[in-house]
Amino acid sequence: MKFQLQQILRIVFFGTGEFAAYHLYTLINCSAHTIIAIFTQEPQILNKKTQHYFSIYHIIRTYNLPLFQSNTLSMFQILQIIKHRNIDIIIVVSYGLILSKEILSIPKLGCINVHGSLLPRWRGPAPIQRALEHGDIITGISIIQIDSGIDTGNILYTQSCKILPKETSYSLCKKLAYIGSVALLQTMHHITMGTCKNIPQNPLYATYAPKVSKLEARINWKNSAEELERRIRAFNPWPISYFQLKTKRIKVWGAEINNNSSITTTKPHPSHPFHSLLRNDNLHSYSFLTPGTILKINSKGIYVATGNGTIILTILQIPGKKKTPVKCLLNSYSLWFPINAVLK
Repeated sequence: MKFQLQQILRIVFFGTGEFAAYHLYTLINCSAHTIIAIFTQEPQILNKKTQHYFSIYHIIRTYNLPLFQSNTLSMFQILQIIKHRNIDIIIVVSYGLILSKEILSIPKLGCINVHGSLLPRWRGPAPIQRALEHGDIITGISIIQIDSGIDTGNILYTQSCKILPKETSYSLCKKLAYIGSVALLQTMHHITMGTCKNIPQNPLYATYAPKVSKLEARINWKNSAEELERRIRAFNPWPISYFQLKTKRIKVWGAEINNNSSITTTKPHPSHPFHSLLRNDNLHSYSFLTPGTILKINSKGIYVATGNGTIILTILQIPGKKKTPVKCLLNSYSLWFPINAVLK
């Protein structure tokens, strides 16, 4: 990318979802740059579950900017729309499609991408979810020059942040949206001043963050309590972890690890000195149970045996109802969760 000194840039913005909307809003309100076109894959009519989220369409309605519904356009059509608009730079934020080489070659200053991880860790479409799922304690924002690879371009700017113990994908996305918006303004300033860094990524440290599938949301109780708790946070607010209770799909919005438990689900040999302690009335004792077994219920939640340790389900959603703390849910649905029942 060859930078040139200029103060006001003509920008084409590609982005989808709330994360992208915050960056677009910041560009409009906190910089003098001109947005000449916006491309998004968002549906124009938001459904009941998404209409309360901040979206590209909320911004369009407020600022009357030129918008194109890119999931109805081919790359060739997008190329025809933007190639004669005297573009200085393309900004991509959580867009969801790979731009063609012909489009990438149009802007004078190239194309940049705001990515929700510290690259080269977690290249790919789901960096926030995978960071939470794998127990990362540090993440951040990387702004990179777009090349022909998937998040492989040179790094122009980074900003790190801590991942808090109770962080969900929703809360971390909000945090990174703010950090990324400020980082984008800083990067744009360096671009106009010709002082932008241009650091190649080290491929030896690269990891990939594949797109989250709905199939991943079903809880496998054979996993450890630590793994399950991380996945529940990673899949909040989508696709939401769940388990089956007979024919009912119960969504899990919140959970904690029971750090006081010494429960294991590995059945010992009869000669094992603790073989006789096969009881679950005392969660501090040794117990050998089927993963998914309900061990105890109190005001804190539902205690469930896992492949290693015990997890406490604290916020659930039953079909047709809103998500509810377990201590409130049990007022009406306590018979759904009998002790020793095995969740699937």
